[in-house]
Amino acid sequence: MADPQSNARLRADAGAPTTGVIHVRTRLTADFTVISNALAQRRGSAVTIGVAAYIASLPDGSPVTITALCEHFSEGEILISRALRDLEAAGYLERRRERTPTGQVRTRTYFYDVPRGEGPEDPPEPPKPRPRQRSTVPETSWAAASAPAPEEPRSPAPALADADPEAVAVLTALRRVDPRLVLSAQEAARLAPAVAEWLAAGVGPREITELLTVRLPDRFRTRPASVLAFRLRETPLPVPPRAPLSPDVGRPVLLPFQTCDGCERAFRAPEPGYCRTCRDRLAGERLRAAG
Repeated sequence: MADPQSNARLRADAGAPTTGVIHVRTRLTADFTVISNALAQRRGSAVTIGVAAYIASLPDGSPVTITALCEHFSEGEILISRALRDLEAAGYLERRRERTPTGQVRTRTYFYDVPRGEGPEDPPEPPKPRPRQRSTVPETSWAAASAPAPEEPRSPAPALADADPEAVAVLTALRRVDPRLVLSAQEAARLAPAVAEWLAAGVGPREITELLTVRLPDRFRTRPASVLAFRLRETPLPVPPRAPLSPDVGRPVLLPFQTCDGCERAFRAPEPGYCRTCRDRLAGERLRAAG
């Protein structure tokens, strides 16, 4: 009797997928960072996820200011600051203004592996000041030594009356092109020196207006003055045009063409005669004849 045979279809081999990504896994034992899928697969800006992954890989105490992040990434201040605000709004980042034991106010940054409120741990409390030890110095001397140094006077805000009138006119006219570009008097006074530098370099008001208003974002996340300051700071100044020569400056005079009387070759000279070759030849013949 023959062996029993089944006419059911064989199960398809799963194997490797025919489309999509194929992971090549490597078990890491050092120099790696654990990131939740909720953060790595977060919809939105790729810059935000990249900044979050970079901050998560840094040791405690590393600077994560906009300036420090711009030195690491190729993106500019606008994209980096936008990524930090997205992480702060999503609960992954928290910036606190705390007072140190010395009385100074500093900003401490806390980064959460999971958004705030979903994790079991809260950020650590700031260090408490240590109790002061009794000093043997008299109280009057201690008070004089511990008295805070007088604060240096802050530089006064620039006044609009001291700014270049032409630069202020360019800035105040920007709202005619884009109604959102409304600047306060202090913002216009702060931006006027940069615009005056452009005007001194030979850039006209129309070119400056086009530079500051072309391809603006649909929605500002900061004050318009910040965007204008960034463009004035990051755009290189053009090369100033060469000044025309004064009419008093002497120019070299081109002598007219003459035809050599000996070889009929063209040469430049103030009067007709012989070219240099024929003059040398005639001088040699005279010397031989004299000898």
